[in-house]
Amino acid sequence: MAPTSRAIIETNQHHVDSERHLHFYQKGETIPLVSQGIWQICQGLVRLSTVYPVGEEGLLGWAGPSMCFGSCFSYLQTYRATALSDVCLMCYTMIEIEASPKLTQELLPQLGRRFRQTEALLAIAGQRRVEDRLHQLLFLLKQEFGQCLGDGTRLNIRLTHQDIAAAIGTTRVTVTRLLGKLKQQGWLSIDKYRHLILRNENFANSSDLFGFDRNTNHKT
Repeated sequence: MAPTSRAIIETNQHHVDSERHLHFYQKGETIPLVSQGIWQICQGLVRLSTVYPVGEEGLLGWAGPSMCFGSCFSYLQTYRATALSDVCLMCYTMIEIEASPKLTQELLPQLGRRFRQTEALLAIAGQRRVEDRLHQLLFLLKQEFGQCLGDGTRLNIRLTHQDIAAAIGTTRVTVTRLLGKLKQQGWLSIDKYRHLILRNENFANSSDLFGFDRNTNHKT
């Protein structure tokens, strides 16, 4: 499991001579990207995307607590980070990271999480049936951002039907129809805060594409 926000802050402050400043962004704000640097999330969720020449936005993935992101990891000319909730971030320059083996060792697993998520999204996009793409995306989100609630798992990331449609290459109308069908069949429910709750019996700890350890986000 990722460390708590407090643990991240204490760990990061250990690496610098003076207190490192935290950066806060409100839900919906665009997070400025740092040239030759990366952000690490202490608290909150961030959507990563690109903008196509026609003006449409394409999803690249999501980042949660402990995870890192930055334009220095991408070839894309248009790289956008948007706060999906109120977020708290810390910034590191590449010079700092290269000068600190301990910091590099702590950040590397979080970069690995981002790369694994990117490969998972690519694998999902390659499935032919839209129903399969939706099921595998929900399974991935369960592993990445799920909170266990007895016989169900609550997705702490709240996505619109358009967000899900963009992730699996379909229309918002189709996503609305398929989620309604899954809800009717008892596969999922929605809490009062509009978060999806997946029934564990239907979204088990393995899938046609992925395999995860029961208690971690690491592949078995």
